[in-house]
Amino acid sequence: MHEQTAYAEIDRWREKLDELALNIWKHPEGPFVEYKACEWTAQLLRDAGFDVQVGVGGIKTAIRASYGSGKPVFGLLGEYDALPGMSQKVCDHKEAVCEGDYGQGCGHNLLGVAHVGGAIGLKKAMEENNLPGTIIYYGCPAEEVLTGKPFMARSHVFDEIDFSVAFHPGSSNNVSYGVMTGLNSFKLHFKGRTAHAGGGPHNGRSALDAVELTNVGINYLREHVPMTVRMHYIITDGGAAPNIVPDKASAWYFVRALTRETIDEVYGRMLDIAEGAAKMTGTEVEVEFLGGCYPTLNNHVLGDVMYEALCDAPRDPWTQEELDFAAKLNGDKKMDELLNTKIVKHTGNGYGSTDVGDVQHIAPGISFGTACYNSAAPGHHWNVTACSGSSIGMKGMIYAAKAMAAFGLRVMGDPELLEKAKKEFEESMGGSHYVCPIPDDVPVPNQD
Repeated sequence: MHEQTAYAEIDRWREKLDELALNIWKHPEGPFVEYKACEWTAQLLRDAGFDVQVGVGGIKTAIRASYGSGKPVFGLLGEYDALPGMSQKVCDHKEAVCEGDYGQGCGHNLLGVAHVGGAIGLKKAMEENNLPGTIIYYGCPAEEVLTGKPFMARSHVFDEIDFSVAFHPGSSNNVSYGVMTGLNSFKLHFKGRTAHAGGGPHNGRSALDAVELTNVGINYLREHVPMTVRMHYIITDGGAAPNIVPDKASAWYFVRALTRETIDEVYGRMLDIAEGAAKMTGTEVEVEFLGGCYPTLNNHVLGDVMYEALCDAPRDPWTQEELDFAAKLNGDKKMDELLNTKIVKHTGNGYGSTDVGDVQHIAPGISFGTACYNSAAPGHHWNVTACSGSSIGMKGMIYAAKAMAAFGLRVMGDPELLEKAKKEFEESMGGSHYVCPIPDDVPVPNQD
């Protein structure tokens, strides 16, 4: 009965939820500058009767919107930032709205609004049935650079929650039981001495040589780290011209692994390689640490509840028009379904990263997804942007909102279940406690 109330309330707000998601899709914004998305999301939550704060944790585009009082405290982790270069029209071929511009290539316009819908539905059920507890929508910026939630966690924003949920649009309906990697992100800036590369090369000390030697060393390091480690880099500054010995050069690096301990160990070895390269080339190196995040820690007790909620929540069927659109996007890729309807448990590990793991190391949490784009869509792809602005994405978003509301009601209404989830969490943590991987002296970007 409580869940039917929540479903009906989400349907009542559906037009406004779709409108918000589409507005965020039409106005994609990068990390820490999601000003429109933050403003529009906060206003809708105010209209729905939530107590809304903007700028929590010292981050201009972070939101905390709450309803209720007392325990348990349920956190819903919304996001709304976009990806560079992912501009795309809602069409079956690659065509940018504005070439090279930002776009919702990860579906965060759907992600943030689904959590809003879940919170609205849950609030109505709590109001009508006088249910105890507190629900909090967190608008979390900058997930695409994997530092929004860690910066919020550094300010103890999430210390109040008892459990959390994190929805992400995808090509399937699923609950995540495995681990996604954590990460460190950093830049290395080398400083050398310029010279004429033809007439006086002996007078120069090439910063680019130092970058290249660092990258060679890191590539040799791959043989001597666990197979679960991932290291990536790009050269962001390699000099001005071939005939000038570069006195400045920089590269940007990620290191990922399934535990924070492994991340920290390999990160230290990468810095040792950079120091060695600097000595070899007579240059100096400066480390710019951009941030880091924890691996995920999905709670299996909560996962089982989320799976059942996904199975029970109502969802709209795909129309023939939507299936035809998905078929064109899939192209010649043979898939079981053009748009997925099955519900699965993902038990394997993943080697992408999300900053949801930081929250899941503070309190029990679970991640799940619904089908919001064609079954063959790769991650961070124009297919995703196209579907995220279409009825396909909106249907997946509303389905996710209803599943979240049902999940929240089931956990909040069963103290014994929540205690089991907390016991699993404590065992998984093994007596350790969350320590933010971003030092206090690293500023939040774009806050001037």
